[in-house]
Amino acid sequence: MSKEFDKPSKKARALKADKAEPLPQSPAAEAADGTVPTKGGLRVSPASGSRQAPRINIGIDDEDRAAIAEGLSRVLADTYTLYLTTHNFHWNVTGPHFNSLHAMFMQQYTELWTSTDVIAERIRALGHYAPGSYAEFSRIATVPDVPLEPPRATEMVRILVQGHETVSRIAREFIPVAEEAGDDPTADMLTARCTVHDQTAWMLRSLLED
Repeated sequence: MSKEFDKPSKKARALKADKAEPLPQSPAAEAADGTVPTKGGLRVSPASGSRQAPRINIGIDDEDRAAIAEGLSRVLADTYTLYLTTHNFHWNVTGPHFNSLHAMFMQQYTELWTSTDVIAERIRALGHYAPGSYAEFSRIATVPDVPLEPPRATEMVRILVQGHETVSRIAREFIPVAEEAGDDPTADMLTARCTVHDQTAWMLRSLLED
């Protein structure tokens, strides 16, 4: 993948840090500048490893691996939250379209469940631990939790449209982070995830159109 601009050197970053307080940046801009993006001051993807293992040397520096792992952790949290919502709706959908929606939701939650493993294992390949608790996911997810009371079928579809579009936006936001670091596998994976979420949102949205 081509890069539109060169990544600033660590010396340039240090000089920049000595200047006036910068304006707030998006997570993608922060990571491209060599800082680890956080949400609410939280770090959600601590580095892994031990003295027994050799230092990771895959051509991506430590700061970039940390930034990418943070972004992937947010994608993972949103994907898992959307998976839970979709599985809940599979169980609780009612009405005249029960059969078709029950089957559709099962297909969708199965795909989401499979994707969480791919995302988490990429975080591990980058040398960081993947978040995997309800407490962690609830702190960093952008997709809202499933409603306590099951909504009507049409509202379920509407909620899932919004959920898939949200995950697509979050994933797309971190594609430049991976590209700037030369992490093509992560950029390609996030691009593929956006394709799935965009297509699923379109199919669900079509159910709401006259």
